[in-house]
Amino acid sequence: MMRVLLIHTAGGEGSVALGDTEAAGLLVATEVLPGRSSSERLVPAVRRLMEGLGWRLGELAAVVVVNGPGSFTGVRVGLSAAKGLSEASGVGLIAVSRLALLAASVDGGGGAVHAVLDAGRGEFYYGEYVGRRCLREVLMGGKEVAAAVSAGGVVVACEAKVAEGLGGLGVGVRMVDEPSAGDALPLALERMATGDFDDAATSDANYLRRTDAEIFAKAATQRDAG
Repeated sequence: MMRVLLIHTAGGEGSVALGDTEAAGLLVATEVLPGRSSSERLVPAVRRLMEGLGWRLGELAAVVVVNGPGSFTGVRVGLSAAKGLSEASGVGLIAVSRLALLAASVDGGGGAVHAVLDAGRGEFYYGEYVGRRCLREVLMGGKEVAAAVSAGGVVVACEAKVAEGLGGLGVGVRMVDEPSAGDALPLALERMATGDFDDAATSDANYLRRTDAEIFAKAATQRDAG
């Protein structure tokens, strides 16, 4: 028996879930954290779900958290809570990329899946996957994404801004719902089976932001071009 707590506060709407490998549907409890309320509702929601099933933190096989990319505040809230719960209970931590979750929501037919999230300022978080294997995750401009997906594969997004931005560049996008915390369970179970846990003390947010040097270089290039 493996019981798992799953947390996702990196998107527009947060969620918490409990998974049990002995349950018929694997997911035994879920709760949505509306809007930007994750910081206030996350820990109470975890406590409520755990107590409702009579579970204790120390009995968990893992604490799973979606560690970004996404809302800076949301990512930090979820990751901090997950790390705290992991360290306090001695339970292993597994951090899952939001892009990996998005890519896993569609069938790539053995080919590439291009997962794209809005990063603001005309930029996108981009992840290229084949099956469950991540080839790369980077921050890109729209034209860079269009070039990256031109070789073929499925382009998947869960935000209207991505479809609008890439649609103007002639990129067809398959729209899906934002993956929830429970959707991370299959990815987490695969990693648990091989003992692939993260270090709660050093695990960090997956922001995919450019370095200061890259930002300054880009700004200089734009000034020169102007």
